[in-house]
Amino acid sequence: MLQPGDSAPAISLYTHDKQPWSLADQPGQTLLLFFPGAFTSVCTTELNDVSNDLDRYANAGVNVVGISTDSPFALAEFHKVNMLRFPLLSDHDGEVAKAYGTKYDHDFTPMKLDRIAKRSAFLVGDDGTLRYAEVLDNAGQQPNFEAIQAVING
Repeated sequence: MLQPGDSAPAISLYTHDKQPWSLADQPGQTLLLFFPGAFTSVCTTELNDVSNDLDRYANAGVNVVGISTDSPFALAEFHKVNMLRFPLLSDHDGEVAKAYGTKYDHDFTPMKLDRIAKRSAFLVGDDGTLRYAEVLDNAGQQPNFEAIQAVING
């Protein structure tokens, strides 16, 4: 499992609106929020809460992005319906989730959970190292946003 101080694995994916996005191109710090699936209740609540609080992250120089194994088409609709104020990235093949240690490693029939990411949060510093890492095994939990803010505020 990745820990604070580790180098953040590279990310080059497409956004919900089919634009290329690369972690290496992001200025400042970036908060990566892996989530299991669009249109699920906990994911919707989590991402809406972050979107509503986006100014606090932006004022601290933190970019926020959501990452899911959902298709760009599903993410585009989810983004539109929820009027999210940050991009959603499609990790449709799950390779980024695997690199971050967030991909389920079991095949629970009929849900195929090996194809989705665990709810997780990673704060990547402007030097490319992880400042915060949290991977949750319980999809009903949310990341510890107070702890993330404490790290951001330093």
